[in-house]
Amino acid sequence: QVQLVESGGGLVQAGGSLRLSCAASGFSFSSYVMGWFRQAPGKEREFVAAIGWKGIPTNYADSVKGRFIISRDNSKNTVSLQMDSLKPEDTALYYCAKRPNSYAPMSQSESDFGSWGQGTQVTVSS
Repeated sequence: QVQLVESGGGLVQAGGSLRLSCAASGFSFSSYVMGWFRQAPGKEREFVAAIGWKGIPTNYADSVKGRFIISRDNSKNTVSLQMDSLKPEDTALYYCAKRPNSYAPMSQSESDFGSWGQGTQVTVSS
């Protein structure tokens, strides 16, 4: 069955960096658009970044552009999120997810993604 397992979260000071990873299994990873989303306490889950099945294109939420980079390694079935210049407002539970259909177009809509992982907590202190 489809499994997405996030890792790499933690506590970091503002201005610091973290690298999140998502290990995928149970599907043909290289054929799917992958995305990262986040949910802060008391808020709706929101789009962070997405990446095409060959590593391009990439899309970012305006709030993370220039600070976060999404990448993938199709040989290892992993998708990563490099987060630099972190801010307290980046504090959230971060999830990776996949488009439900292979070769689907890019999307920034949560409803277009599924098979959510359990999430990894990122906490940025001021």
